[in-house]
Amino acid sequence: MTIAPRTPLYLVDASLYVFRAWHSIPDEFQDAEGWPTNAVHGFARFLLELIERERPRHIAIAFDEALDSCFRNALYPAYKANRDPAPEALRRQFGHCKALCNALGLPVLAHVEYEADDLIGSALASMRTHGYRGVIVSADKDLSQLLDGHDEQWDFARGQRWTAEGVPARHGVLARQIADYLALTGDAVDNIPGVPGIGAKTAAALLGHFDTLDALLARVEEVPFLRVRGAASAAARLREHRAQALLCRQLTTIAVDAPLGDSSGHFVRGQADAAGLLELCDRLRFGPMTRRRLHEAVGLDFATSQVPS
Repeated sequence: MTIAPRTPLYLVDASLYVFRAWHSIPDEFQDAEGWPTNAVHGFARFLLELIERERPRHIAIAFDEALDSCFRNALYPAYKANRDPAPEALRRQFGHCKALCNALGLPVLAHVEYEADDLIGSALASMRTHGYRGVIVSADKDLSQLLDGHDEQWDFARGQRWTAEGVPARHGVLARQIADYLALTGDAVDNIPGVPGIGAKTAAALLGHFDTLDALLARVEEVPFLRVRGAASAAARLREHRAQALLCRQLTTIAVDAPLGDSSGHFVRGQADAAGLLELCDRLRFGPMTRRRLHEAVGLDFATSQVPS
C-alpha cells in the first residue's frame, strides 16, 4: 500500500529575513514620505524567490510583535534585555512587510504575547493533526526543536535543508533535546544565562548520557563519575543552579499552544488584493520590475493593474 505524501505547510520566520535585509541592503530606497525601505525591498525579494520557486499552497508568515510583552518577559524580565530597541525606521518597515504579505494573500501570524517561533510551533502542531508536514523557513537553531519525522527546516539563504535526523550533525544533540541543551548552555542572543560553566560540549555529553534535563537533574549525583571533562565541577554547578536551569528551559522551549485565530482554512494562500498591492507599491516606490514580479507571482495581470480605474 502506497502512503500518500504529506502536504507541506511552509512556515516562515519573517523577522529573520527582515533583519537580514535591514543590515545587508544599502539605505538607498525611500518611500513616498522619505523613510527608508531597504528592509522591505529585501523582504519582498525573498518572498518572491520563495513563491516563484516553491509555489506554496499552504503557508503562514510569522512576525514578532511581542518585543517586550512576551510571556517569557514575565518569567524572566531580563529576557532579550541586551537588545537595543528597533529604530523607528525599521519598525515602520515591519509594518510594510506585514501589509505586503496581506496584499499578496499570504496568511500572517502575529501576537503580542507570543514570538514568531511560538506561532510557528503552534501552527505546525495544529496542522500535523490534519496530515501536514512542516517546512520551517529559517536558519534559527531554536526552531530545530520542532522537527519531527516528516518535517524539515530550510536555511533559505544557504540553500540547506535538514530533517530531525540532520540536527545532531548540526547541533550535537537530538531535535527534541534542543530546548534542554540551550537551557544548559544559555543563549547569549536572547540573554538566557543557562548554567554557568556548562558549555556546548559538556551539555551535549550530559544529554547524550541522561537524555533529558529532568533526568540529569534527578540523577545529578551520578555526574561526577562520568567520563566527561570537568564532570565534578559540572555536577556542583548543576546542583547550585538547578532552579535557573529549569527557568531557562521554560524560556528556550517553543510554545505549541499559542492562539492562532481561525486556522480552519489550513493557511491556504488567499486571493491577492490587487488594489491594495498597487497602493503599497506606489507608497513604497517599488520599481517596475519588482511590481511586475509581485503581480505575476500571485496571478495578477500587471498591465491591467497599472490602468487607473
